[in-house]
Amino acid sequence: MKIAVFFALLLTMTSGFAFAEPISTTIPSGEKIHYVDEQIMIMADISNNQDVSQNFAYLTQVRNDQEVVISLSWLTGSLSPRQSFSPAQSWIPTETGTFHIQVFVWESIDNPEALSPPLSMIVNVENRST
Repeated sequence: MKIAVFFALLLTMTSGFAFAEPISTTIPSGEKIHYVDEQIMIMADISNNQDVSQNFAYLTQVRNDQEVVISLSWLTGSLSPRQSFSPAQSWIPTETGTFHIQVFVWESIDNPEALSPPLSMIVNVENRST
């Protein structure tokens, strides 16, 4: 069973997109600037392209430069046949640095069978100049 997933990192008034199909992932050119204490929404468009309902768990993980997981969140649900959904998880960086964001869509938390390839993005966070 496969679910199509489109991944986007959203920030107030701006957005960057990375799209994933089973074959390719594209990250746009042009780097966005992210700041400490500014909310970042990690969002994906999930589509059930099957003729049967599909349970899913949507997980987001943020790791710092030392590969330490500093944020892990998830939500679960079910998609009807041909239904789409755009879940989002919020993350507010509390320090500067380079962070690795990963999104996973699994069958459930208890059954981590991937329904789509994992997606990832690197985010640089800076202090806001005053």
